[in-house]
Amino acid sequence: MVNKAAISQLAQKIPGKVSYPVRIMEVCGTHTMNIARFGIKQLLPTGIKLVSGPGCPVCVTEESDIDLIQELARITGVTVFTFGDLYRVPGSGGSLEKLNGEGADVRVTVFPLEAVYYAEQNQAREVVFIGIGFETTAPVAAVMIDLVRKKRIKNFSVLSFHKRIPPVLMELVREDNNYIDGFLLPGHVSTVIGTDDYQPLAKTWSKPGVITGFEPVDILEGIYAILEQISEKSCRIEIQYKRGVNKEGAPLAREYISKYFEVCDTSWRGLGVISESGLAIRKNFRDFDAFYRFNPGNRIIKRAPIATCSCGEILRGVKMPWECLLFGSVCKPDNPVGPCMVSSEGSCAASYNYPDRYQDPSIMKV
Repeated sequence: MVNKAAISQLAQKIPGKVSYPVRIMEVCGTHTMNIARFGIKQLLPTGIKLVSGPGCPVCVTEESDIDLIQELARITGVTVFTFGDLYRVPGSGGSLEKLNGEGADVRVTVFPLEAVYYAEQNQAREVVFIGIGFETTAPVAAVMIDLVRKKRIKNFSVLSFHKRIPPVLMELVREDNNYIDGFLLPGHVSTVIGTDDYQPLAKTWSKPGVITGFEPVDILEGIYAILEQISEKSCRIEIQYKRGVNKEGAPLAREYISKYFEVCDTSWRGLGVISESGLAIRKNFRDFDAFYRFNPGNRIIKRAPIATCSCGEILRGVKMPWECLLFGSVCKPDNPVGPCMVSSEGSCAASYNYPDRYQDPSIMKV
């Protein structure tokens, strides 16, 4: 089992050209929360720093996209199905939770096919599933579209904000002020896509990457493997999470994605538009694309984000949650200002709920 002593011993072998702190970015919301819950930062030697990246799908959704979802929910005769984290994320005019209280029909689900069954039984209503997520949830949306086609259900569509993880990582390492020495890569996403799409991180940008599981020992082993690569002056993509991930990923899931989605440019909160980082429903399946069915974007007035909210910088790893001016005072889990405090996988929520484990122990809840 990898422990602090083993990591510390390995860290001492890191070549001198690697300046401390060694910064390792985790790119998975479940990693972020478990790093906090189990106090993993407190186990690491001084000089090894973990920073959270854009691994929470709700957190990286632009405020203007949240506004668009809310405008869609306001349309008479529309029922919106969404995952729970999105329900409380504030847009410029409130949240879906607030809209529900005002009479909109917004339903939280943990079983996405519930939306298909509801559409089949309520054909007088338009049913829209909000597709928020990465390559992990995109196959689910694709299966839903496949099912409604076979059942000839005409009142169902998907509003796709699905995003792809590898392009955003390439964007992070392209930045002139790049400061990331290695990546703990997401286990869930990697079960679908495998390893090939990550290869440019190592081959082009010389960044070690380790696909890591979610238990504390998984995360520690992932950190150890990254340090081992740095000490060897090597860069490659490894799989620590071998019980869940293989090099090829999940061919059937990828087949469904390829059938119903095409790669597109899309916008990330705090990062702007990133080339080929999104998944849009293919043009020959536009009947199931809520963007084309309702064209809700025409109803949106773009508003500037809240200037003092630091979610964008936190998602890029250039700020820690407690460095945000709103953290713990105006912005708390029961009154979130930004999505990083709303989501169960958000780094601000992790920092707030586990202040003595996730951050500097001297910083406590306000």
